[in-house]
Amino acid sequence: MSAEYDLLIVNGVVVTDQEIREVDIAISGEKIAAVKPRGSFRDAKAVKTIDAEGAYITPGGVDAHVHLEEPPLFGKGSSADTFETGSRSAICGGTTSIIVFAPQQKSEDTLMTTLKTTHAKAAGKCYGDYSFHLLVANPSENALAEFPALREAGISSLKYDVAQLSAERDAHTDPAEICRIYMTYAALQLNDGQILDVLLAARQHKITTMIHAENNDLILWMTAQLEKRKMFQPKFHATSHPAMAEIEATYRAICLSELIDAPILLVHISSPAAAAHIKQAQDRGLPIHAETCPQYLFLTKHDLDKPGFEGAKCVCSPPPRESEQDHEGIWRGLEDGTFTVLSSDHCPFLYDNNETGKKTCITDEYPEGQFKYIPNGCPGVETRLPLAMSAERLSLTKFVEVTSTNAAKLYGLYPRKGALIPGESDADIVIWYGQDKLQPFQLKNTMLHHNVDYSPYEGKTFKHWPRFTILRGQIVWDRDHRGLVGQPGQGTFLHRGPSSLKGSLSDEPWDIRGF
Repeated sequence: MSAEYDLLIVNGVVVTDQEIREVDIAISGEKIAAVKPRGSFRDAKAVKTIDAEGAYITPGGVDAHVHLEEPPLFGKGSSADTFETGSRSAICGGTTSIIVFAPQQKSEDTLMTTLKTTHAKAAGKCYGDYSFHLLVANPSENALAEFPALREAGISSLKYDVAQLSAERDAHTDPAEICRIYMTYAALQLNDGQILDVLLAARQHKITTMIHAENNDLILWMTAQLEKRKMFQPKFHATSHPAMAEIEATYRAICLSELIDAPILLVHISSPAAAAHIKQAQDRGLPIHAETCPQYLFLTKHDLDKPGFEGAKCVCSPPPRESEQDHEGIWRGLEDGTFTVLSSDHCPFLYDNNETGKKTCITDEYPEGQFKYIPNGCPGVETRLPLAMSAERLSLTKFVEVTSTNAAKLYGLYPRKGALIPGESDADIVIWYGQDKLQPFQLKNTMLHHNVDYSPYEGKTFKHWPRFTILRGQIVWDRDHRGLVGQPGQGTFLHRGPSSLKGSLSDEPWDIRGF
């Protein structure tokens, strides 16, 4: 008698964004075939059966903020992880789908070429499923005219960086001068008029716009003040990016969004005060979404103040904030719905590397380095889910909501991703360990699967980690026995539709006569 199902998962506790149930799951091919009360498949035949041993079972993680294989900007730093190593790391931490940035260069007049180049990097390399955000650096008429083609190609999200740079200054500023502030993002900043152009075009074509909101003039001024005082160590990166830079730019981005009535996602929010602006906008019914990241829940600016150059490991923008009081404000934002998603902002650089890594800023003139030249970013795609689960702070349904379901809805992947709906959802599943089945452990970088020589979370205690990760019905991570069993090329490109998250898109045309 042939098998009825390809895989059965029994004796588990299934958690979605809506409910927690003791049910069994049947998988046929790449899809969820059935979800029924425990024992319902007792007499069913399956190629393989996994006993979840009473553990929680959640949809595969969706990490919508990942940087891989990005080119160096102004010769300063390049990504340590390729699409192969980054997606490998994601799978081992329970994330089955990633959305990676495809950065347009300022000199490029097209977005389609950027998309084609990024496809070539990813094709046949990924362990998990993937898609792209187009990172807009030059919103020319030609680039904006390509928005319909992007939608046809399965791209439904864009990102740009808010900066207080006038068009004239942007055109005449020496790139090296800008590079000293945003090593990863300097070549991508837009002025407010350009932002409005992008928002209007994105609104017309139902594309979600992501915004990195920091006031660049404030950062430039603070950096100059620090340099006058010979303050170059990594810890001063946090001083140069004060919370006020994020607070002001967040409010300004909300205002621009409100003018166009266009939905936006404010990425990697670190400040509770910025989160308060977002909450107020949401309470007024504006289509404002927000993202935060583990570095703003588990790191502080004191992690940048370590002996020697060690603090460079935690240099990212915005930087980790003052104290656990800031962490508490961000946790509250996750709990009350201010934050739509919890992403990793995985932006990996080698630490002990003077050519492309964190130490590119160490020179004969500055043997201790200069904080403004440290490549900004931290690895974290593998630790995102285990950190959040180990904190045991969020309800289980909220955990699924912010790490999987909301990202799938916001970025046009639901219910294929972020859910466990029979006949509709891919069989992307994380099986955790049952109670007392996993001994708490302190993380070592050697346990991880990225191509980075450190983790900012080394030494932290983890109480939870995925036992199994399943991608479209195939076991790709088996921690207790074979470890990583997936293969490069097993992942596929995800053609995304418009956002299905409530309040994300307007069907009404924008009319200037309303002002």
